[in-house]
Amino acid sequence: MLGPHVPELRALELLVVVARTGSLSSAAAELGISQQAASSRVRTMDGLVGATLLARTRRGSELTPTGELLVQWASKVLDAAEQLDAGITALRQDRRGHLAVAASLTIAEYLLPGWLVAVRTQQQRLGQVPTEFTLTATNSEKVAALVGSGAVDLGFVEGPEAPSELRHRLVGIDELVVVVGPSHPWARRASRRISVHTLAATPLVVREAGSGTRTVLERALADLPAVPPSLELSSTAAVRAAVAAGAGPAALSAHAVRDDLASGRLALISVTGLDLSRRLHAVWTGGAQPPAGPTRDLVEWAARRGASGSPRNL
Repeated sequence: MLGPHVPELRALELLVVVARTGSLSSAAAELGISQQAASSRVRTMDGLVGATLLARTRRGSELTPTGELLVQWASKVLDAAEQLDAGITALRQDRRGHLAVAASLTIAEYLLPGWLVAVRTQQQRLGQVPTEFTLTATNSEKVAALVGSGAVDLGFVEGPEAPSELRHRLVGIDELVVVVGPSHPWARRASRRISVHTLAATPLVVREAGSGTRTVLERALADLPAVPPSLELSSTAAVRAAVAAGAGPAALSAHAVRDDLASGRLALISVTGLDLSRRLHAVWTGGAQPPAGPTRDLVEWAARRGASGSPRNL
């Protein structure tokens, strides 16, 4: 631990410049401070060291023997400080130049690409070098683990709530919708409507455990007798294909099935007494706010855009 007599780096820098220029006023001008501020720094150093460091002469300012000794020591400290400053600058530039992001599959496939393009476009408009993004698409549970371990800088997850061990911000609301293949009996009903009890009693095509989609569905049906799923698949695309082929119903993000519903490849089923809305969160470690730079820019953009996927808009 440093003792109470160590001067600030800016004060040491001033003393070194005085030694080189031979003038307190010239040193103040070079460092961009007033002569009054420079004199104050010298007086503070005198008090910390317990001796006078500068002597006024007709030609300017002259270091006392104690001042000369302090300059020798200060030069080594300032060299180390310059290396530290250069390292921090490089680190900040690297963090602005590259950002590792992990996102749940629905967000990664249907929302995040647009957010990334928007952030890069904004950077170009401001004359900044566009950030290079790398994306890992996986389920929400694994996204949280990657963020918590420091393997990625930022994550986006979906589910009833954000991971409690991470900093987080709500960036949107998504909704799962129940879909079936066009030949399924539910699709042939005039109303295309079923009860939540019928859904709970039906084997479904589901995502793997740990996915935000699976978690939301299981919690929504938690109070009803459950039946085993007909299929468990590790990607939204696989679930969509299985449902279209007649494997059974599934609950998927409204974003994921928008084109399938428009083309007739899948049919939308209304379920009475069921809420499948879910929250989309950005997650990170560290301070209450995302780190300044592209991380915060991306979170801010996602939050402004929102992510509503209501079936009313399908």
